[in-house]
Amino acid sequence: MDSFSSRAPLHDPGGDDETYADILVRLLRFRPDPYMRLTFASGRAPGSTHRHAYDEGMHVLVAEDDGSVAAALVSALQRAGHSCTRVARGSDVLLRHRDAQVVLLDLGLEDMDGLDALRRLRAVSEVPVIVVTARGDEHSTVKALSLGADDYLVKPVRLHELLARLVAVTRRYTPPEEPTHVRVGTVDIDIEARRVSTGERDVSLTPNEFGILVSLARRAGQIVTRRQVLDEVWGDAYATSSRSFDVHLGQLRQKLPEITITTVRGVGYRCEGAG
Repeated sequence: MDSFSSRAPLHDPGGDDETYADILVRLLRFRPDPYMRLTFASGRAPGSTHRHAYDEGMHVLVAEDDGSVAAALVSALQRAGHSCTRVARGSDVLLRHRDAQVVLLDLGLEDMDGLDALRRLRAVSEVPVIVVTARGDEHSTVKALSLGADDYLVKPVRLHELLARLVAVTRRYTPPEEPTHVRVGTVDIDIEARRVSTGERDVSLTPNEFGILVSLARRAGQIVTRRQVLDEVWGDAYATSSRSFDVHLGQLRQKLPEITITTVRGVGYRCEGAG
């Protein structure tokens, strides 16, 4: 929970003692009109022919430690046509973000400050993040935005404004295209078939070795951070042991001398064709 309690009295027409959760629950008793649903669920007005990757609804990761607030948010988002996963810990944000198209992040999480969770998330992912918090001070706002938050809302939030901002931040974000086939030098990588070959030779790799190769080869010539690889291959950029990663990377280098994987000390790795 935020350092500023979500149970604090709020100024709202519904009553001087209404909490953030109470307001959301009260709002959900009203059936939204069709125009608002079309506008906020699909991000376009009725009659518009423009389509977007998120037009059919998004999967939203709701990171909120207050159960009543989280339940109200999830219910509101589902009524607007979105699906949700709710977590209360920053560590779970780092585990579950890859399935989400946008993250709603409270700053008062159970295991860490939300700003720390945001910093760690931004080290491995560009998924849109909207901070939804009771912290209305300038320092927290500036810090969150400087760490990479796409938007910042102070509780209590207006439901339709939240939905509109959710659509807005996702429209500014274009998910990277994931190729199904990659070639680095003389090495061909069929990602869907999980097949690696060079010339007439097929190369047998373990699942983790293949994952490391794909993570690096998709961005051949660019530096990929260690945490990015850990996040993409193991699904956790902060829990996997360094020793395990180093062993798999060493085996990959031995099996594929046709590819040069250069360690850029203190930054990450760069994959290029050998020679």
